[in-house]
Amino acid sequence: MTAADSVILVTAGYDHTIRFWEALSGACSRTIQHTESQINKLCVSPDKRFVVAAGNPHVRFYDIQNGSGSPVMSFDGHQGNVTGIQFAADGRWFVTCGEDRTVKLWDTRSPTPTRDYDHRAPVTDVQIHPNQGELVTCDQMGTVKIWDLAANSYTYQLLPEEDVAMRSVAVSADGSTLVAGNNKGNCYIWKWVHSELRPIKHLLAHKKYLLKCMISPDSTKFVTCSSDFTVKVWDAVDDAFTLSKTLTGHQRWVWDCAFSADSAYLVTASSDHSARLWDLSSGESIRQYNGHHKAAVCVALHDQPIAPQ
Repeated sequence: MTAADSVILVTAGYDHTIRFWEALSGACSRTIQHTESQINKLCVSPDKRFVVAAGNPHVRFYDIQNGSGSPVMSFDGHQGNVTGIQFAADGRWFVTCGEDRTVKLWDTRSPTPTRDYDHRAPVTDVQIHPNQGELVTCDQMGTVKIWDLAANSYTYQLLPEEDVAMRSVAVSADGSTLVAGNNKGNCYIWKWVHSELRPIKHLLAHKKYLLKCMISPDSTKFVTCSSDFTVKVWDAVDDAFTLSKTLTGHQRWVWDCAFSADSAYLVTASSDHSARLWDLSSGESIRQYNGHHKAAVCVALHDQPIAPQ
């Protein structure tokens, strides 16, 4: 299998390691020691060249192909935990956010941020809108903001529940739907209608902390991960937003998740030191990834073939 066709599945967390997994067998194929801090978030570059670890306070790029355990690039500028990271579709720039109340844009060829936005509260998540011209962020004060990169400022500020930390935001691949989840387990859903953002649904998704929400690549479902040890799958077809399945098996908090490109599978990471692969048609856990010695709090999956350049 070529690098372009390979499946990149990585997890990380509080044991200061990044682990690469063979998705089908469950075997750990490689471990990188990231000794300087815990890892809060992971992502894989669109071209599958790099896995990127967001820690405290650095962002480190590791080369997937060369097998080296040392970072090949470092991006420094945050003053605390980096809590979110995502690549632009073309892989030329990426965005980060952190507890230092900032959102930063970076060119992969430059070690200093190209943009630096003040969020006025510790930032918990950031997503790039599929149009590549806007960002969606959320913070510990409960605010959701939408930033227009052309205008270089935020155009929307949403506050569905004051002083309840918003933990996670997600935007559907077609750009029509925005989902945000908070510390009380509440999930808020908006739709863009004629460039106007309209609230359409409020769900009590969990009775404890909601830690992550994510919309499937085909926009037919979204999932929520919680401190109640479960992952819930919600039907988003025709804007139903009804509970479809509850995934049970993790023994502690479920921090993060990642969809397969075909939206048929989900990988989750948990404080129980493991990650799991779920078949979403059956709701069954079909593979477990064991090897972390402390909480696994982040996961990244890139299983889409890369077109030759």
